[in-house]
Amino acid sequence: MASREAPPPTSYAPSDVPSGVALFFSIPFAFFLPEVIFGCWVWILVAATHVANPLLQGWVLYVSLTSFLISLMFLLSYLFGFYKKYDSWRILDSLYHGTTSILYMSAAVLQAHATIVSEVQDVSKYYVNAAASLFAFVTTLFYILHAFSIYYH
Repeated sequence: MASREAPPPTSYAPSDVPSGVALFFSIPFAFFLPEVIFGCWVWILVAATHVANPLLQGWVLYVSLTSFLISLMFLLSYLFGFYKKYDSWRILDSLYHGTTSILYMSAAVLQAHATIVSEVQDVSKYYVNAAASLFAFVTTLFYILHAFSIYYH
């Protein structure tokens, strides 16, 4: 009797990645929404202030906008199932979030410095900068949590 071989896999997708709305209720994929929302707030708040240090806050705007767009693309790719075609999707996700957490930490520190400098200039701008600094550090935390949880998942 001839032995039957299993058919070749048609998908390289990890079996533990939920699909659809269930994605938002499982770790590490539940971190996508806070990353996108808080990152958008950093971008909006820094853009709403008088940019006293264009080089420093320009980096903050670049990191927050770029991270927002790429994280949104990752989120959409998970929602629509594009990750199912590639075996190395989890490695790419982990590398992206690890790198972005380092870049966001640098942006958060620079935004905190801009906040300290703006304290002397105008109190209303100081509060907006302080909120942007807080959201930048919170967003950094979500990127770090996402990077570690996808790596160890």
